[in-house]
Amino acid sequence: MSPTAFPLHPGKHAFPAVPDPAEHAARVRARHPGATLKHFAGIVIVYQAHVMEYAHRRYRPRLLNEWIRGDLRMFDHHGHTFGLCGGFGVGAPAAALVLEQLITLGATRFVTVGTAAALSPDLLPGTLVVCREALRDEGVSRHYLPPTASIRPSPDLTDHLVRTIRATRAPARSGPTWTTDAPYRETEAEVAQYGASGVLTADMEAAAVFAVAAYRAVHAAAVFAAADTLVNRRPHDTGTTQRALRAALPAAFSALRAASTAPPGPVGYASRQ
Repeated sequence: MSPTAFPLHPGKHAFPAVPDPAEHAARVRARHPGATLKHFAGIVIVYQAHVMEYAHRRYRPRLLNEWIRGDLRMFDHHGHTFGLCGGFGVGAPAAALVLEQLITLGATRFVTVGTAAALSPDLLPGTLVVCREALRDEGVSRHYLPPTASIRPSPDLTDHLVRTIRATRAPARSGPTWTTDAPYRETEAEVAQYGASGVLTADMEAAAVFAVAAYRAVHAAAVFAAADTLVNRRPHDTGTTQRALRAALPAAFSALRAASTAPPGPVGYASRQ
């Protein structure tokens, strides 16, 4: 075991784990017989409490109590059933845990809606960014997949998300993100390097979400609202960010609906070295 290797046990992604998410599903179904998410068009995962509050007012979702570690709700809209998940915290490990629990209950399509910091000087607060690729600078993804520099989301679901985001007429772009576990250790050198190479944002979850989805052969996509910038530090524009997230939420549900009615596409999580 090399002290500089990560993960410490090389090649661990190829071996089965001791804990199985199916154990979680069995515990849930012992309390709630018939608990399943298989018929859902998809689930939107959010990280900010005010987004959940907005969704409660807009969609009046019903609580699925004790199904996951967090707040899971469901509602019917335009003839489809959707899930809304939040209240579990932020960061790659928290997102990966709830994603595993949702997948083992039968969910197969996910869109995450959250915030990110801009790495480009022309990316203004409140701009929506659909993620096309995530640099793997967090820890979770290395436990699921072989080591590569980046990972991409589900191509078809991401394309649906781009179209529905554009339809909101909110300021929007698409491109790569840098996923890191250390928000207070983002250095000037990293910001300059990634920004110069075309990476638009820094976030805390996308690479992990894409890796778990790839490992479990389900579809995941992500959209961020630019909340602040790492290029020219300035106070957050909270109101603009909140409005952007509220615009992204129905667009995420529309993308899931479109994906659920389209012919099945490839999972397609191509990564680059």
